[in-house]
Amino acid sequence: MGINDERDIEANLQIGPTDQGMVRLFISAGASEIPMDFDPEEAEEIAEELRAAAAAARRVKPKR
Repeated sequence: MGINDERDIEANLQIGPTDQGMVRLFISAGASEIPMDFDPEEAEEIAEELRAAAAAARRVKPKR
């Protein structure tokens, strides 16, 4: 499975701080749960990557 492969899977994403000073991305899909903790600096790097990906996605013409 790659970044461009579509799947018919519903998942939920929650993002928030933990009581340990980390930033948690919590993904749940069906019976699976994936908690991913990052220190604040890593979380800011991920946010920058998300912004860069969003900007790149805006430049892509969707296939119709």
